[in-house]
Amino acid sequence: MLADRLDDVPVVDEAARLAVARGAPLLLIAVLPPLLPRAAAAAPDGATARAVLGRALPHLARAGIGFEPAVCHRPAGRGGRLRAARDLLDVAIAHGCSRLVVSRSGPEGLDASTVMEAAAIRGGPFVHEAPPVPWAPLTAPRSLV
Repeated sequence: MLADRLDDVPVVDEAARLAVARGAPLLLIAVLPPLLPRAAAAAPDGATARAVLGRALPHLARAGIGFEPAVCHRPAGRGGRLRAARDLLDVAIAHGCSRLVVSRSGPEGLDASTVMEAAAIRGGPFVHEAPPVPWAPLTAPRSLV
């Protein structure tokens, strides 16, 4: 699951590791903002989805892994704590995904613990938790001398 955040890098690394170990291609699910009323859903090969998936592609090219793009739109309004996770699982299951890699610090409703809870209620798929990006200062510290 990719949500156009810095957290996407560890998610892709973990997913690539699992895919190489299993010899399977990846399902890359781009999580996009809620659809506007009467708007058509974004296509997996559309510009918006490609922008979200773009951070993952160099990692997959280095690993030599194939992928299939998919799109999941965040729910509009309030739909309960597990609604976004349920919608994500619906997309994964529709594409035959048996394992899902999610960031521990993902967006609200799409963090690993919430997706794991929704998967436990639903009965699958298995959810792997990717660690958040380690903090690093934006600039090197300056010397006071």
